Amino acid sequence: MPRVEQLFIAHEDSAPMDSLERIEALDGGLENDRYRTGEGYYSPFDVCEVTLIEAEAIEDIGEKFDIDLSDGRHRRNIVTRGVEVHDLLGATFRIDDAILRGTRPRPPCAHVEQVAGEKGVARALKNERGGVCAKVVEEGAIELGDEIEVLEPDARTMGGKIADRLGL
Repeated sequence: MPRVEQLFIAHEDSAPMDSLERIEALDGGLENDRYRTGEGYYSPFDVCEVTLIEAEAIEDIGEKFDIDLSDGRHRRNIVTRGVEVHDLLGATFRIDDAILRGTRPRPPCAHVEQVAGEKGVARALKNERGGVCAKVVEEGAIELGDEIEVLEPDARTMGGKIADRLGL
């Protein structure tokens, strides 16, 4: 079952990511996170309420690029295991009490490399490894180990299933 493996927030632009066991997903983002409070590097122009990245992508980066991002230097909030986060784009999903909707890919930028303090981080996070953004639809707590349940797949997936069922 897909689940939450790690949780991170940063209180302000360029601050180290704090690892947490529990966080509240609130209207506008995660409690005390830099983008919810307007303190993020890209605030107010390019804000993701919540960001997700796969633990498998972090491990792949470690193997292929010899870069260890397990301490949160990837700058994403929720590290998942057992789900391809790009499959959550356009989908509505539940993590414990919180309900989120995947909104867009979250590509890396030069700033993430600068803050990580290691060359090659932005390149390593390119493509599917960079994670996705999500919007908080219903507030609630998120904890380590919580299962991730898709409540409503994205419209394209649903359309494909309907077409298959109709033999189109």
